[in-house]
Order: sequence, then structure tokens, then C-alpha cells
Amino acid sequence: MTPAIPPVLVLSTGRCGSTMISDLLRLHPAILSISEFFSAFQMSLFGRRRPSGDDMWRLYSVQSRRTRLALREPFRELLYPFGAPGARYSRNTVPPIMPITLPHLTDRYYELYEELEPIVRGQPRQSPADHYRAHFSWLKERLDRRVWVERSGGSLLIAPLVLRNFPEARVVHVYRDGRDTAVSLSGHPAFRGLLAKARVIRKWGIDPVDSMPLLQRFNRLGYWLDNLTDRFIDIDHLPYDEVTLTDFAAFWSRLIQIGHRTFGGFPPDRLLNLKFEDVQADPERELERLIRFISPEFENEAWLRKAAAIPRPTTSSRFDLLDTAKQAAVTEACRPGLELLGYPV
Repeated sequence: MTPAIPPVLVLSTGRCGSTMISDLLRLHPAILSISEFFSAFQMSLFGRRRPSGDDMWRLYSVQSRRTRLALREPFRELLYPFGAPGARYSRNTVPPIMPITLPHLTDRYYELYEELEPIVRGQPRQSPADHYRAHFSWLKERLDRRVWVERSGGSLLIAPLVLRNFPEARVVHVYRDGRDTAVSLSGHPAFRGLLAKARVIRKWGIDPVDSMPLLQRFNRLGYWLDNLTDRFIDIDHLPYDEVTLTDFAAFWSRLIQIGHRTFGGFPPDRLLNLKFEDVQADPERELERLIRFISPEFENEAWLRKAAAIPRPTTSSRFDLLDTAKQAAVTEACRPGLELLGYPV
């Protein structure tokens, strides 16, 4: 019997090329590329100690306030065809697992959703992580894949929580110059909503980003506080206009610091650092490194040629279009993360 290949988590700040990596891995015949699964649930991922199968299906199928906030505006990563003829769901009714995760796996996502329900609901009471292992294993078998790789934008925010629950997982850290990333984050509806919500919470005397690693040591406490804040925050009247580009830069830097503290000391066989600019400059070399890290037996010339033809160098930087004062402020807010990653400041 062939030994199981350890799963892989692609962790990132978001808006740094991780979606592209997930799309390229989806082309590989041996890899179950799971996109935006963990980000759809955040602290709710491990909120119950031993949930039933029915509990898990409610998580997958019933919208939370977080889902509604994330879907308030359309964005490019959404794969579900909202508004198309025959679409079953609107943004107000779509199950959390449907906007990105299932359509990323197959174009027959309605069928997969219906098949998945009895599998999920039939599981016994067990830890959330064991539920996810069972569900991902079923998806691997159903779609004839050999290893699962999960990628979620902004996943560095919950990296301590996910890695504590999946100690067997290896990490691909995808990153990009924080100055360009901050500009991209500021234009993304989901991240604008996240930082506007964080601004409200800070007025209560709690910094939701800095406190996140501590809260993640106690699954149920973090889950309880997360739901409590959702109950008292009016997501229809968030202070979007108060969030500045410098806020996004500082957010990026703090996520990089969380990642460094969480997995920066991992050995090379458990951590692969993947720089977005390097993937653009030499995609064949970097994607070969990526696939060897996942498993050398997955080296595939046909996949490599097809995947390496997709990344393209960026011809311009929106950061360079900022005035000198804004560039200086963003650079200073990014400084701790830039220094950790070795970017010139």
C-alpha cells in the first residue's frame, strides 16, 4: 500500500498570488486543490469540541454573518455564477462552501454538493479536524486525487489555529512585496470589510489582529468572542471610509509576523517559501520547486509546461503611482514584514 502523502497548507496574507498557485495546482492530475475552505469559516472552523455530522453540515450549508459580509460585493475569486440562468442561489442564500470551494473542484458543483451532504452528516461525533480529514479524504477518492492542498486568502491570520489542528501538514508560504500587496488589499471588498470590522472592535479596546494568536490557543474562547462581536456589529454600517492604505500596510506586516512566529522555524522538508516575484520571473523553476516539495513523485512535464505558461511578469506597480508621502507611509507600515522577508526598504 502506497503511504499517504502529508497534506499541504498554502498560507498567505492574501492578494499575493496565492489564488494563482491554487489555480495552477488544480491543473495537476494528482492534487486535490481546495480553495478558500478555511477562510470561509475562520474561527468557526474549530469552535465545537466534538461536533456531529449534522453540526458540520450546518457549518457548510447555512450562511453566517461573516459569509454575508464577505459577499456584500462581487470580487474576481468568486466562481459561483450568481445571476446566471439556472443559478440556484443568490449572494444572500448561497451555502458558504459554494461561492468558491466546490466550483474550484469541479464544474458539476451541484452534484458534488448533493453527494457531500450524506458523507458529512454521516460522520460520528469527533474533533473538527477529524471531520475535515474525513471530508477531504472522501473528496480525494471521489475526484481521483492523491493529496489535498488547501489555500485560503489571508490564511496567515489563522495559521496558529490551523497548524495546531493539522500538525501533520506542511506549509507553502506564498508572499509578495508588502507595498504592492497593501495596495491590492485596499481594493478588495472582503479585506475592506475585514479591516472596517477590525476598526470597530479596536474601539472596544481589543486589537483583533494582535490578539488572534492568543485566542487561537483556546478554540472555544476565540469562537465565542468571534460570534459575540458578529452579534453586536452592524455589518451594514461599517466604517469603510475610515480605513486607510496605511492600515492595510500595517495589517500585511502583522500577518507576516504571525506567520514568522508560527512556522518560521520549520525545517526545509516542512516549509517552502514561495516568492510571487520569483514565480513571475521564472515560473518553471519555482513551480518545479513547489511540486517537488509536495512530492517528488508528482513531477509531471506536461503539467509543468502548461502551468509555467500561465504566470506573467507584472508590467507596472500601483504602489509606484502613489505620491511620495503615501509611498513613505506605506513603506514604514510595512517595514517589519519587509525586513523579515528580505525585501529592500
